[in-house]
Amino acid sequence: MKAANVNLSPENKELIVQTEQFIKDALSDAEAGHDWWHIQRVYNNAKLILETEEADRFVVELAVLLHDIADSKFNDGDEEIGPQKAGVFLRSIQVKESTIEHVQQIIRNMSFRTGLGIVNFHSHELDIVQDADRLDAVGAIGIARAFTYGGFKNREIYNPEIPPSLNMSKEEYKNSNGPSINHFYEKLLLLKDQMNTETGRKIACERHSFMETYLEQFKSEWNGES
Repeated sequence: MKAANVNLSPENKELIVQTEQFIKDALSDAEAGHDWWHIQRVYNNAKLILETEEADRFVVELAVLLHDIADSKFNDGDEEIGPQKAGVFLRSIQVKESTIEHVQQIIRNMSFRTGLGIVNFHSHELDIVQDADRLDAVGAIGIARAFTYGGFKNREIYNPEIPPSLNMSKEEYKNSNGPSINHFYEKLLLLKDQMNTETGRKIACERHSFMETYLEQFKSEWNGES
């Protein structure tokens, strides 16, 4: 059923424009898998999902734009710096406090890593932002991002002597440093079954199939079979 999404007010549209510019500047020299272009792709994913989901569009758009303002992976594992920075910025442009708190909770709870522990917050807006972000971790873009981050961390592409670590705890996942190919089995191939929305699931299934085909070809080439 088509959702009855309410268009943003002129005031909120202006706040979105300010947020876009802020995050472009903030991520101007970010790692390529978590830069402004990642934000833009996730933003487009969220708008697509919003076509069939009822939600607070303003909250979704703000959370998407700010979700990687300070990713804990690049901040010594600090999981509060992102929500804090988002809050400081949103208060500076006079967003109401209830909206700020919702956006902060989404940023705090949306990562795959967080889902490996106990999650104490839920909203449909979180579902949408989470799906939009996870879609950028699968398919052709997901493959590119996996190897980009692996290179950034100086990880091996593949090592057949190091098997993937399955069923990791939150801390184990956080400290994992295995080859990039392992990341497919430890996270990327799991995302299809963790999507929250119908649109997210449909797109994820298509991208999942592409990754499976890629991995088959990768292993074939690695083993000198093709």
